Amino acid sequence: MNTLFGPERDRRFSVSLTQHDGVLVVQVAGELDPRTSPVLRERLRPVWGQADLRAVVLDTAGLEFCDSVGLSEIITTLKRCEAAGMRFLLSGVHGVLARVLTLTGLRRAFEIHDSAAEAIRAAAGA
Repeated sequence: MNTLFGPERDRRFSVSLTQHDGVLVVQVAGELDPRTSPVLRERLRPVWGQADLRAVVLDTAGLEFCDSVGLSEIITTLKRCEAAGMRFLLSGVHGVLARVLTLTGLRRAFEIHDSAAEAIRAAAGA
């Protein structure tokens, strides 16, 4: 079976949420693209109404691929955080995502940390 476009493809992406003293860590793994971006959006939908959150860390250490649609979803998440008065931090940026952020000049638009732990410390210290 061709898993590039079949139902098996969705299993290549996962989102897990954990909260640490007002900082939400969103760990993504797999491929962020047109088929999986709605999964991230849906998982984050309840976050925008939480008054107790100061920051959202998107941990991309497990991300294997990110295309322009995935990048657009990350930018949308940044804008939603800003509108909700929350900080948005990226961690674990590597591979394709690091290259795309550098080539597009978007790297400067994001607060980027090497690890989720480092991003949590930065968000908690603010």
